[in-house]
Amino acid sequence: MDDHARVVRGLSLALREQKFVQAARALGVRPPTPTWGRMLAEGRDYLTVAGWISIFPGVAIMITVLGINFLGDGLRNLLDPRLRRQT
Repeated sequence: MDDHARVVRGLSLALREQKFVQAARALGVRPPTPTWGRMLAEGRDYLTVAGWISIFPGVAIMITVLGINFLGDGLRNLLDPRLRRQT
């Protein structure tokens, strides 16, 4: 059991120094900046009292994700030559 912990610790320490981790830290959102995810997380404590605090950011995330998915599907249907031959 102890060997597994050492292997995982060694791998995580090695990954910590990789370029993609440093890039993610450089591009990370700082705490006072409002984001939909942060609003959703902070509103979790108030769901029973004021559910709208989390509902509106959640709905905004859902609409954005669905819109991007529909846009991607439409572009694929429009631009994919394999799908164009089938019609």
